Order: sequence, then structure tokens, then C-alpha cells
Amino acid sequence: MKTNILVIGSGISGLTYAIKVAGLNPQLNLVIISKNNLLESNTKYAQGGIAVVSNFQKDSFDKHVQDTLTAGAGACDEAVVRFVVEEGHERLNELIEWGAQFDTKSNSNGLHLTREGGHSEKRIVHHKDKTGLEIQKSLIKKIKTFSNISLLENHTLVDLITDHHTGTDYKRCYGAYVISNLKQEIIKISAQITVLSTGGAGQLFSHTTNPKNATGDGLGAAYRAKVFMEGLPFVQFHPTALYPKINGNTFLISEAVRGEGGILKTLSGDEFMLEYHEKADLAPRDIVARSIAEVVNESQDPYVLLDCSAISEDDFQNQFPTIKENCQKIGINPPEDAIPVIPAAHYFCGGIRVNQQGESQLKGLYAIGECSHTGLHGANRLASNSLLESLVFSHRAALDSLKQITGSLPPKEFYDAIPDWEGEQQISDLKISSIGKMKKQLQKLMTSKVGIFKTSQGLTEAELELKNIFLETRDIYQQNKLTLGICELRNMVSVAYLMIKQSQDLKKNKGVFYNHDYVE
Repeated sequence: MKTNILVIGSGISGLTYAIKVAGLNPQLNLVIISKNNLLESNTKYAQGGIAVVSNFQKDSFDKHVQDTLTAGAGACDEAVVRFVVEEGHERLNELIEWGAQFDTKSNSNGLHLTREGGHSEKRIVHHKDKTGLEIQKSLIKKIKTFSNISLLENHTLVDLITDHHTGTDYKRCYGAYVISNLKQEIIKISAQITVLSTGGAGQLFSHTTNPKNATGDGLGAAYRAKVFMEGLPFVQFHPTALYPKINGNTFLISEAVRGEGGILKTLSGDEFMLEYHEKADLAPRDIVARSIAEVVNESQDPYVLLDCSAISEDDFQNQFPTIKENCQKIGINPPEDAIPVIPAAHYFCGGIRVNQQGESQLKGLYAIGECSHTGLHGANRLASNSLLESLVFSHRAALDSLKQITGSLPPKEFYDAIPDWEGEQQISDLKISSIGKMKKQLQKLMTSKVGIFKTSQGLTEAELELKNIFLETRDIYQQNKLTLGICELRNMVSVAYLMIKQSQDLKKNKGVFYNHDYVE
């Protein structure tokens, strides 16, 4: 396949970017790769909303900037924080124009705003407790109105095409090799501009709010393309995930529940967050997650309780219908019943280092959304700033790539000469079963030694254990036909390695990164 622009990933970042480019230049052809169907992305699972300053009587850009910097523990790029916050309102209005619907106040047409941990004011724009799903549906509807956008569902990124494959020295990205999840066939897609919007790698951990497809595909491919990665040790654990899994998946309990009055308690009924932070249950996420983990470790209880009794039955049903429905599946009926919760891997604050237009150090390769490191989040993401970042950087990347595509590019014949993927051996059933076991082994390793709490010795042990998994993965990759399972494992091992090595380089605790050996 050949296209002008290849977008890999179909969440809020990839779809927003594609809509913007397709609308501004209808002559360009775009291909969007979706790992599953278009609806299945990390965006779909975002409950809380988008942090945007809307009530200018009480709130301000300065307040939002300060909240972001405080949560980021001194590791944010302040210039990036400021333009993201200031451009957010315009990007939100665009999203509304494209069809996304957000809750409004009952007595006026103004947006209903809620508050989450780390925010000094109510500024979270939302659609009940399923904001991401509403955004994803509206973007999919919009994307299907463009004739110059082709959709390729159930395909996964294998590797980026670079000078390594072409034997040239343009120092660019020329598209990607992708694998069909169903036929296990590899397709070459050449492109003048390639955009990674592949999300994070929450599946590295045993408990994650991310869907099963969050295996760090973009991060792994960028690493193999020698693109610089930054901030990978800063993995945010959401403080409150429903303790029992539902159909093998960890369900998120939105921070907005605490914003509306939910209180964390031990199993014996004691409130505990005030012991850890003056903002108690609305402290920044890293503090709440560590506090819960500490209470669980000390008490040996499997979870803590989120008491929602301060929220009325009507308000809970109106604002959190999805949470109520999922809790009822396991016999819990909030707000009357307290919800059992535990922290779970949620969001990668680090990723592929990009500039203020979303471009990586490799020309022609952009990264937007969770797979990127823009400087916005620092060492800890402020709640609901992720969808905001996606909207702002998708817009900037679209404008920048449109300029680049009219500039100096390799000749058309060059793209025609890019080699096909090589290797077509079979894979045995024995190898397929070992891939699943190795994934579980990797998740157990990362959860126990590279999770919320770390030690220097634990990181050293993790590196040694990971080496064995890497060698076995390499053998399977080199000796068998490539499959989706091998691709995912290879990416997970790459990201785990980078995370461990960068964690060893950090010599003090900051934000979500916490090494017991550095406690004063």
C-alpha cells in the first residue's frame, strides 16, 4: 500500500489528527490503522473527562497551569503546559462542533463541570462517566464522512520503515510494516508522513485499566528505530480500580467519584487519606495510589473501600451509571454499598520525545497522545489532562505535517522501491503457548519489582530476569513466522527494558516514581 499519511492508532489522537488533515487538504490520502475495531482504543475507557478552563469567573489559565506544574513535581515543560492549557478551550469547541456531546447544567446551557484530584477548581468537562466512549463514537462518525481516509481495522504495527530497511541516508521514516491480526500476513505501507498514536503499555502489569491491546507497540517500534524515549519510569497508577476483575478485565472507578464526595476507608471503616496529604481524598493521584498501596501492605487486606454514601442515589445514578452497572455485576450496589478498590497501572507519562509540534527526532515521524513525551505531564499527570493533550497536539501535528508534506521529500520512485517484509516460516503450537506464559511472567516481574514501589536491588533483579525473557523472545522471533503474539511480546520486552534502565538512572523520588532506597 502507498499513502501520503499513515496514522497508526485510532483513539482520540489519531482520529482528531486525521479529521484535521483530511479537512484542510482533501487532495491527500490518509490510511488509519486500528489494532482492533475503530471503537476499541484507550480513549473508549476514559471515564472522567477533559480538563479545560471554562468557568472564567472562578477559574483561570494560570490556576490550571499551576495545578499541572504542581502535580508534575517540577518535571513539566512550563511553556508546553501553558500553550496546552490556553489552546484547550478552542480545541474542545471543535470537538463539540464535530458532534461530541457533554453534560450541561440542569438550569442552563453551560457545561456541567466536575473536579478531580489535584485540581483547584471544577473544570472537568464530561459525558456522564463515559466521556471517552462519547468522544470516540463522535470522532468515528466524523471520520467516515471523508472520502480521502481509508480505514484498516484489525492490523498491528510491526516495525517502522527507516534508512535501516532502505539502505539510504535521508534520516526519515517512510511508513511501516503492519501485520493482519486475522491472516497473520505482513503488509508494507509506504508513507511520506507517519503518525504514531498507539497509546501506552499498561499490559506490562498484572492489574491495568488499559485494554488488552495496550502492549506498547508504538513505543517498541520507535525504540527499534533508535528514536529517543524519555520519562518511561513515570507510570501513573490509578488509585481506584474495582478490585474483582470483570471478565478478566480491571474496571476503572473514576476519580470524579471522589470529586463528588467519595471517601477512602480501610476495611475496618477508618478514613486514612488525611494522614498522607492535606487534600485527603483529592490529593494528586501518585500520593493517593501510594497511600492505598501502603495501607494494603500494612493491613494485609486485599483492598480498601470507597465509601460513596455522601452522594445521593439520584446523583450517583445520573453521573456514574456505568460504574453502578459494573459494580452491580459483582453484587455491589453503590452508593449504598462501599466499592472495593485497589491501584492499577493506568497511564504512561513518558514516551517518544517530541517537539512542540509533536514530531520526533526522526523526520516525518510524529507521536501524539499517550505514546508521546511532550513535557506536559512531567513526573505525574494531572487528572483529565491526557485527552486535553491529545486534542492540542493532534491539531499542532496536523498543521506541521501539512507544511512538511509540501516541502523537500524523497522522490516518488524511492517509495516504490521500499523492500517487502522478509520471513515466512511457520510457528508451532508449542511456541504459541509459551508466548502466553512469557507474557504472564513479564507482568508478574514488572508488577512486583517495577510497580508502585521499587528498590535498587529489585530493579537489578528485574533486569536479570528480563534478560532471560528477552533471549527466549528473540529465539522465537528469529526462528518462526511472525504473529501478533510475537509482535506484542517483543514490544513489551523492549518497553520493560527501557523502563528498568531509566529507573536505575533516576537517583531521587519524584512524582509517581518511588524507590524505597531514596526515602530520607
